[in-house]
Amino acid sequence: MTSRLRAVASRAALLALCGALGLPLLDRPAPAAGPAAGMEELGAPPAGVYALDPAHASLLFRVDHLGFSDYTARFRRFDAELTFDPDDPEACAVVASVEVASLETDFEQEGYDFNAQLTGPDWLDAAQHPQMTFRSRRVETTGPRSARIHGDLTLRGVTRPLVLEATFNGGYAGHPYDPGGSRIGFSARGTLLRSQYGVDQGIPPAGSTLGVSDAVEIIIEAEFLRPADAAR
Repeated sequence: MTSRLRAVASRAALLALCGALGLPLLDRPAPAAGPAAGMEELGAPPAGVYALDPAHASLLFRVDHLGFSDYTARFRRFDAELTFDPDDPEACAVVASVEVASLETDFEQEGYDFNAQLTGPDWLDAAQHPQMTFRSRRVETTGPRSARIHGDLTLRGVTRPLVLEATFNGGYAGHPYDPGGSRIGFSARGTLLRSQYGVDQGIPPAGSTLGVSDAVEIIIEAEFLRPADAAR
């Protein structure tokens, strides 16, 4: 019996066994009913100041490489504080900082440190500009759970406007197994031109993709916590 036939037979046997026992086939999770599905009984997250939960946050960026792929890398150390008001989303505000030297790629080659090159003086210059920061100026709601965050990004000593398209994924007032207190979660995306911050190495000439794109896509997933005993 070929490996493909064995796989089909195994699948059929599993289906038969589950059917005989009256069990669902649990080879993939059931789709969620919607954002924060099943969280209603835990209460709505209150207004207040929330701190980033670094264990449940990621900051990625992507650039077009030669037109062949969207090369993806990340920053490992960053922090943020969110002033949250579920009754008035446009009153929300966020301040974030990123350690530039925490940049991490998947490129490994003996005798060559690609991370050090990108954080060196020709690129992000972490020695002279160890942090990049983002500070929101205003929040514009675009839907029941979506908003456009207008703010300022400072990178390599240059401050320019940056817009993030954000989605509120839900939250709860508290959970018996979550000692952090209230929890909320967001996803956000944005795009900047790195040349506007003095990072112009390797940008392709007009009409070409032979290089690394000027446009950088930012991808954020973040959860925030507010201690249960925090003052209102």
